[in-house]
Amino acid sequence: MATTTKAQEASTTPFSDALRVTEGFVLADRDPHSTPAFDGDKAAGQKALAAADEELDDLQERLYARSRVGVDRQRVLLVVQGMDTSGKGGIMRHVVGAVDPQGVQLTSFKKPTEEELAHDFLWRIRKALPEPGMIGVFDRSHYEDVLVVRVHDLVPQEEWEQRYDVINAFEQELVDDDITLIKVMMHISPEEQKERLQERLDRPDKHWKFNPGDLDERAHWDAYQEAYQAVMDRCSPPGAPWYVVPADRKWYARLAVQQLLLEHLRQLDLEWPEADFDVEAEKARLAAM
Repeated sequence: MATTTKAQEASTTPFSDALRVTEGFVLADRDPHSTPAFDGDKAAGQKALAAADEELDDLQERLYARSRVGVDRQRVLLVVQGMDTSGKGGIMRHVVGAVDPQGVQLTSFKKPTEEELAHDFLWRIRKALPEPGMIGVFDRSHYEDVLVVRVHDLVPQEEWEQRYDVINAFEQELVDDDITLIKVMMHISPEEQKERLQERLDRPDKHWKFNPGDLDERAHWDAYQEAYQAVMDRCSPPGAPWYVVPADRKWYARLAVQQLLLEHLRQLDLEWPEADFDVEAEKARLAAM
């Protein structure tokens, strides 16, 4: 199994180390246009992305195979958060879309339904957790309940304040249950977001992507940055850290998330499961047929 990619060859720093949120992290200090852990240009980044697809697909199949024969219960959960137009859709197409869809559980969290609101905020999250052997992907997540809820004052402050500790306890529970948690924030600049929104308005083939509500949310930009900073401050323990991915360059954001996923999968030591039958005997039976 390959252990290096062209993306790694471009830098000696793993993407996980370059993008991990640690104590004292300041969101405003991370340049949304930068390319941490990668020194190449757009063409090199796109080439590196394509070059790593085979390894990513291989590791995903190993993860799936091991669970199907009962070797272990390991699974992966990729959480993708970000402002509107930050590139979450591109991650789903260009990164998650590179692996066998039967091994992926994708959940896109929208505004809670009446049924979901009747339960605690983690109820719908627990229902969507990946099964053993699967790569689960959350497009938005439980963090909406300390982001949108905080910005729009949807519940009393004392209620959303308590949720940080609840989230930390919940995520530790996931880690203890053999779930590899990868939390990614797509960090886009307001200038780049404006350009992407303008493009959606200018191009008829992109009108379907535009939602007038996106402009309403953009008006709360500073409040969202404060809310994200609070998340980084309070919900990035060593066992379940956040990774802040500069997202102004779409090609880099896709490469970075792909490499984060690869680096975490490699750490799982995913050997192919051994056969629980006599391989040579079965070969002989087949040859005699």
